[in-house]
Amino acid sequence: MIVWSIFIAIIIVALALDLGIFNRKPHEISTKEAAIWTSVWVTCAILFSGIIYLSFANHWISNPTNLTPTNAVLKYVTGYLIELSLSVDNIFIIALIFSSFAIPKKYQHEVLFYGVLGAIVFRAIMIVFGVALITKFTWMIYVFGVFLILTSLRMLLSHNKPKDPHDSRIYKWIRKVYPVSRKVYNDHFFIKRNGIKFATPLFVTLVIIELTDILFALDSIPAILAITADPFIVFSSNILAIMGLRSMFFLIVGALDKFKYISYSLVVILAFVGVKMLISHHVNIPEWLSLGVIVFSLAGGMIASKYANTKAVIE
Repeated sequence: MIVWSIFIAIIIVALALDLGIFNRKPHEISTKEAAIWTSVWVTCAILFSGIIYLSFANHWISNPTNLTPTNAVLKYVTGYLIELSLSVDNIFIIALIFSSFAIPKKYQHEVLFYGVLGAIVFRAIMIVFGVALITKFTWMIYVFGVFLILTSLRMLLSHNKPKDPHDSRIYKWIRKVYPVSRKVYNDHFFIKRNGIKFATPLFVTLVIIELTDILFALDSIPAILAITADPFIVFSSNILAIMGLRSMFFLIVGALDKFKYISYSLVVILAFVGVKMLISHHVNIPEWLSLGVIVFSLAGGMIASKYANTKAVIE
């Protein structure tokens, strides 16, 4: 429990410093600033693997799945890379939502900050239930495996462009239950005009992003559970990836069109993890192989995207 408490305390302090000191005043996040913070969070995630090793080596934390310290580190790194890679798809959707509601860039960080708070809470709940289901009902791993394979097929076969968030049921439901202003009023989520309280586009955007993240978590949580059912590894790898998502968003949002083949990498990763779940009781796939598949899939998508962009420029 001590390691759990320290980890959660560090995340709370980091969030408090983020909004209370470093980003107290709304401002547009530059590419340089985003690169620095992305590097900070990736470095923290890498260094945390050392904490994972020490925790399992010195029995600072419960070890329900009987992992060796080295295997625990491999599972942590693999889970972190899975969540980070699947977050790329999430960035595309977030960019579309911000664009559709014309959210100024200097207010986008604040929306994502509160989005992260909600994501941490919701994912913690989903991880608890996911681990409990797999632990109590071993056949649930087959359900998750089939779900991930179907998700990968859906991503592969879907050629439709993302829908306008204004046409979504979520937006229409919000407008029915609460008045929504069309204009952004600085960084306010609610404003009062003529005695009537309105939700601003910032609030609507936040709600849609939160619900979108829950949908993405339905893919990412089962994917990480395919790697390990250890609650601390699943939670820490997931949360550290989410914490770095905000800075990563501002770092690559301007270059989204350059990664047009990265979605195929995600298809391969989800399909592989799904198959791994289905055969887990019969074939033991080593962790280094899982890690290799993820790394090579992402590298292949990036190389293919770069080649396609270079070829387009030459032509």
